[in-house]
Amino acid sequence: MTSEREVLLVAHPDRDHTREAAREVSARFTKAGIRLRVTDEEVRQLIDPDGCMDMPCTVVAPQDDPARGAELVFVLGGDGTLLRAAELARPAGVPVLGVNLGRVGFLAEADSDALADAVQRVVDREYQVEDRMTIDVTVTHGGVELYRTWALNEASVEKFSRERVLDALIEVDGRPVSSFGCDGVLCATPTGSTAYAFSAGGPIMWPDVEALLVVPSNAHALFARPLVVSPDSVITVGIDPSGHSAVLTCDGLRSFDMPPGSLMRVVCGRRPVRLVRLWEGVFTDRLVHKFGLPVRSWRERRTGGRSV
Repeated sequence: MTSEREVLLVAHPDRDHTREAAREVSARFTKAGIRLRVTDEEVRQLIDPDGCMDMPCTVVAPQDDPARGAELVFVLGGDGTLLRAAELARPAGVPVLGVNLGRVGFLAEADSDALADAVQRVVDREYQVEDRMTIDVTVTHGGVELYRTWALNEASVEKFSRERVLDALIEVDGRPVSSFGCDGVLCATPTGSTAYAFSAGGPIMWPDVEALLVVPSNAHALFARPLVVSPDSVITVGIDPSGHSAVLTCDGLRSFDMPPGSLMRVVCGRRPVRLVRLWEGVFTDRLVHKFGLPVRSWRERRTGGRSV
């Protein structure tokens, strides 16, 4: 009897511990009667090298909308792998569940030691789905559209050559805010505030905050602070026509050349990315856990944890 439930499995095939995790996941889903899809033959060989699975694993090419019709996308890896999976899931509106096999894995819902529990909760349909804001990004030059793309974490405009300085003008809602020489400018979502924007000196925003974040990187200016603006705002980053070229990178995955005089326009995305949540909990606890933040006060440390 053919199962009505299918899961798209996305995994990084070049790591030994990923191979073990992928085989465990495939065995557990197959036992529960849930079919698997993968996006390339290499991953299929990873989980079924001998072709002896009781339930076949279907290979669907990325250009063929592999997530459409799937219940969810199950991801094994770090944040980079999850962001690649989000590219596949977003067009079909399919939720993404990440199990962290990397380092921080801020976007992942579970760590590797909870792999079996994560699979079982999917099998039992014991999970919730939350929408995460994205950004829509357009690049124009001389009024002509060059590129149209999107990002879950951030869109970063950076100088093309390491030895050069990028001259940028930031505008919000059609009004100039500041211009300066810099290494780059990042436009991030609340989800992306804990990623590249955080390392560039931006604030951390809770995921349910409705806002957009602008973070200059190594700007040569007195006023070059991060900006938190309305989700209804339009952010533009213009490149000096007489300056140097830049590179636009979205989520560290998609890169586009920006010639001098080009303009990046960022707005709140029309289509979110849907993330699976397995356990109830507040973002504060996730933040402390993922970053290993010290939460004992100086008074507790002095008294050995006793209240005073």
